[in-house]
Amino acid sequence: MSGQAHIAVIDVGKTNAKLTAVDRATGAETAMRTMPNDVRRAGPYPHFDVEALFAFFMDGLADFAADRGFDAISITAHGASAALLGDDGLALPVLDYEHDGPDALADEYDRLRPPFVETRSPRLPLGLNVGAQLFYQQRRFPDAFSRVRRIVTYPQYWGWRLTGIAATEVTSLGCHTDLWNPAAGTFSTLVDRLGVRPLMAPVRSAFDVLGPVKSGLARPVPVHTGLHDSNASLLPHLMARPSPFAVVSTGTWIILFGVGGDPSRLDPARDTLANVDAHGRPVPSARFMGGREFDLLTEGRPETPDAGTVARIVENDIMALPSFVGPCGPFPGGRGHWTVDPATLSAAERTAVASLYTALMTSECLELAAPSGPVVIEGPFARNALFAAALKAVTGRPVESASGSTGTSAGAALLAGGLPAAQPAVAATEDILPAGFAEYARRWRILAG
Repeated sequence: MSGQAHIAVIDVGKTNAKLTAVDRATGAETAMRTMPNDVRRAGPYPHFDVEALFAFFMDGLADFAADRGFDAISITAHGASAALLGDDGLALPVLDYEHDGPDALADEYDRLRPPFVETRSPRLPLGLNVGAQLFYQQRRFPDAFSRVRRIVTYPQYWGWRLTGIAATEVTSLGCHTDLWNPAAGTFSTLVDRLGVRPLMAPVRSAFDVLGPVKSGLARPVPVHTGLHDSNASLLPHLMARPSPFAVVSTGTWIILFGVGGDPSRLDPARDTLANVDAHGRPVPSARFMGGREFDLLTEGRPETPDAGTVARIVENDIMALPSFVGPCGPFPGGRGHWTVDPATLSAAERTAVASLYTALMTSECLELAAPSGPVVIEGPFARNALFAAALKAVTGRPVESASGSTGTSAGAALLAGGLPAAQPAVAATEDILPAGFAEYARRWRILAG
């Protein structure tokens, strides 16, 4: 066993789940295991395979304990999900937020939900508002819902699996759920309209220790409450930078946090919201499903373009126009399309178009939620030099790409007293962009509407 002190981080993304060992002293990720986060179709509705995930995490924790040891566990997970606990486990499966079942009850739900000025939570389709999920589960599965004893936010579901202690936490409650009033720092009026206030588990700080792991490990390792994954990426920057600044957290979603911005400027019709940071403070935010769209545009086969390829794309006005996944993002009413037949393009050309598209969409999000300050790119898109260059050019703001594959695990480790990892940032340059890019960006904005 290594003499280093480590923190084990459970990280449940929408596409993949990870278990990471983070060195407490350096913030470096020293080991990682991943598995796909599959959605099961059997049962009352599409739902996450939490049993397979839990077995994966427990096997990995046992191996980490034997290999290097760890003295704490922290948790981060995607938003737009909650778990309904009964007497002996889940009363209903954890609903996949991309299920369209809640849409069938949209008119009824809309008459219940509070106004945007109270929740800073936009009305979203499918199950992207957790309040809409709860309403759907109440109405469609009343017998099962009657057996619910506690409602927990999704990162805290994993804490409950490890410790048996139920909790909710503000970064997940404040993630477009309709259930939280960020200005007041309390539940919104919706919890009473749904009649679920007695069911909501106590709100705990992300930094709190819920309790020790109750079984499966040789010793009682403490488990911290945990937080929403994009807020985990934000946390190291909150600890290191003065406001205003923006963090672009990238993955399946591209989520922009405008630290120091004004929540009253937000436009609910363009998928903006106030997230809530780990300290309970509202943070103006905007987002779109950029990672998913990038995969669609590149057909999952990205190939880094050279400067000549980028120049051809710009000179010939080859564009992708929003939106390819929706309705969400800054152009929720758009019907995604190309200005040419994409089948005629090489993989590198498609990647160039996809990179410029996601950069231009991100610039729209910046304008909506974070109109000033430098920009830091976190996650997979931090390795995309064309994305960073285009974002710098179109915004005229300093843009940095943070090193490392993702900020979520390192950020979650901070909850357990870890130190921030050394993150030498790479400043974006515009060398790869041709002279005509400014005009390309102007035309894209006109066509995007």
